[in-house]
Amino acid sequence: MVPGRVHADFDANEPSLTWALERIDQLVAQVESAGFTRSEIFLLGFSQGACLLAEYVSRHAARYGGVAILTGGLIGPPGTTWKGGSLDGTPVVLATSDVDDWVPLARTEETRDVFVARDGEVTWRVYEGMGHVINDDEVRLVGELLDRGGRAATTRGG
Repeated sequence: MVPGRVHADFDANEPSLTWALERIDQLVAQVESAGFTRSEIFLLGFSQGACLLAEYVSRHAARYGGVAILTGGLIGPPGTTWKGGSLDGTPVVLATSDVDDWVPLARTEETRDVFVARDGEVTWRVYEGMGHVINDDEVRLVGELLDRGGRAATTRGG
C-alpha cells in the first residue's frame, strides 16, 4: 500500500505509517543499546522521511541531540490534535517552502507550534518559491546543529 499525504486521514497512511514508526523506534533502540543516550542522537529527514521523524519525535518526546525536519510536518488530517510530552529543549531545525505541493506550509506551521509548545528550541525557515528540494541554507543549518552537539539554544519559533 502506498501511503497518503501528510494531511490525509490516518487510514490512508496505514499500515505503512505504523511500520515506519516502529522501524525508527527499533533504530533508536539499537543506537541506545550501543551506549548512546537520546540526547546524543540526531534525527534528520526530508519530505516523507521528515514527516515520519516529526511524528516519531511527537510520539516519543524526549531530549534528543537534534532534529532536522526539512519539508515535513506532523501527520494527520486537518483538525488533528497531537498529544505528547516535552522535548526538553531539543534543538529542532524546521524548514520548508511556501509553495510545496507535498507538505503544505500550514502543516509545517502547525508542527512548529506544537514543538515550541512542547519546549523544543525551534529554528524556523520558510523559503519563497523553492521547489521540493533541500537548499544550501538548510544544509548550513543542519551543519550548525551538528557542530553545536545539540547543546546550544537555537532561535525559538516565530
